[in-house]
Amino acid sequence: MFASWLKVLFFALLVRPIVWVFLGLHVVNRERLPQRGPRIIVANHNSHLDTLVLMSLFPLRLLPQVRPVAAADYFLSTKMLSWVARTLIGIIPLSRTGETAKEHLFNASTEALRRNDILILFPEGTRGKPGKMAPLRKGVYHLAKSHPECVIVPVFLHGLGKALPKGDAVLVPFNCAVVVGEEMSPGEDADEFVARLEATLSALAMQGTVRG
Repeated sequence: MFASWLKVLFFALLVRPIVWVFLGLHVVNRERLPQRGPRIIVANHNSHLDTLVLMSLFPLRLLPQVRPVAAADYFLSTKMLSWVARTLIGIIPLSRTGETAKEHLFNASTEALRRNDILILFPEGTRGKPGKMAPLRKGVYHLAKSHPECVIVPVFLHGLGKALPKGDAVLVPFNCAVVVGEEMSPGEDADEFVARLEATLSALAMQGTVRG
C-alpha cells in the first residue's frame, strides 16, 4: 500500500507536470485507453519517456494497476535504479539475457493479468530510432492468449524520441503526441496477429501529426 502511494505521488508531483507542461503533449482518442484490466497496451518505443508518458495518461487511482514490462538487465542494474523502477514506476522485470526459458519468460506478466492489471509492453523489444519501427516480436501475442479476457490496445507515440533520444540524458522541449487505437483481440495465429498489429501501428502513425 505504501509503495502504491509513493507511485501516485511520484506521478502527480513530478511526472505529470513535466509531461503536460514541458512536452506540450497532445492526445488523440484518449477515451480509448482502458479503465480496467486485464489489458495490454502496446506501443512503439523510441525513448525512456515512452513509459512515463503512457502512465501519466491514466487517472491516479488506476496507477497501482498500470504495470510496464521492462528490461531487467537495464532497470535492475543498480540499487537506486532498481528501487525507482520497482517502487515508483512498478515495472515487471523481463529478462533479455536468454537465461530464462521461453515458457517462463512472461510468468510475472501473466500473473499480473490474472490480477486484472493493465500492462504496457513495447513489442519491438528495445528503443529504436525516432520515426522508424523495428520488426515486432510475438511475445505480446502469447501473453494475451494466456488470459482469455485480455485484449490489446495499440498506441503510437510521436516525438518522444526527439524529446529524449536514446543515449541522451537531457530533456529537450518538443511537442509530442499520443494516438490511441481501438482494442484488438490476439486471434488464433501469431504471425497474422503481428502483421495486423504492424499495420495498425502504421495507420496510427499517420494520425495525430505533431504540432510545432
